[in-house]
Amino acid sequence: MPLQAPPPVAAPAPAAPVRAQYGWGYAGADGEGVGTPSLLMEAATGKRILELHAPGERLLLLEGDAASGYRLQVPRQKLDQRAPYLSQLPLPFLPQVLSVEGLLHLLRTGEGAGVSVQKKDAQGPLKLHWRGKDARGKDQQVWLDRKRWEPAP
Repeated sequence: MPLQAPPPVAAPAPAAPVRAQYGWGYAGADGEGVGTPSLLMEAATGKRILELHAPGERLLLLEGDAASGYRLQVPRQKLDQRAPYLSQLPLPFLPQVLSVEGLLHLLRTGEGAGVSVQKKDAQGPLKLHWRGKDARGKDQQVWLDRKRWEPAP
């Protein structure tokens, strides 16, 4: 599954820490896949941990915070990259975000380039769909289906 760099998503206000889990689906030029992304996000510190698993395999690990920077690992692509800012990392499978606040904003509101909300409840979007291009300009899509959303301890 190729890396992609769609327009960044930003958000103005910090939010409370969140622990979330989604069902995930992907379709692109290199094939299709399903999995489970799990996230811990703290906007105040910029802390972010994102793990994306497919059946029997970790596809992606992103961890770090605003003080020490971020590390992105994508084992299939032999990618292990560090950057001081989240916006400097090529996040595969998801719309590019400038910050943890941007990702929280995207998941809470469904607002972002190429993102549409297909179903929502009182907490926000339950089902999100993103359509964009990969690094080679080929079409790709991602579906997120919220399974769990709770304040982090």
